[in-house]
Amino acid sequence: MTEPKPLRLFTEEAEDLKIIAAAVQDSVVKAGNLKYEQKQRRFTLEINRYRWETAPTRKGQPGERVRAILGFDGVMAVKTRGITKADPELILSLLNVEFTPDAEPPGGKVTLLFAGDGELELTVEALDATLLD
Repeated sequence: MTEPKPLRLFTEEAEDLKIIAAAVQDSVVKAGNLKYEQKQRRFTLEINRYRWETAPTRKGQPGERVRAILGFDGVMAVKTRGITKADPELILSLLNVEFTPDAEPPGGKVTLLFAGDGELELTVEALDATLLD
């Protein structure tokens, strides 16, 4: 069996972000691997994602996880709710990623929802998302 190719997904469209959201659903990330580089206006998450695209078709077969980077450029502000970086080893489970455009595009808010009511809200000048295995 051939090794699956690493995912390399890029989007500037809200509709296409749904594809990235599906690929990172149920990913896990350590709180210490949430990084906001304010000068570069970049927010990244080093995640361990389930490879949904190669999920087993039969029950009982093991699934596969892969390390990946989920990044957002043009980030002007970050707000958190229910997430603390006080414990960098705290494991967070990513449930969904969504984009809500501002009244005047192309800006808006990227919301990352985590299990246990955790939430990250990124204010962006425009949607610019990347997922790299």
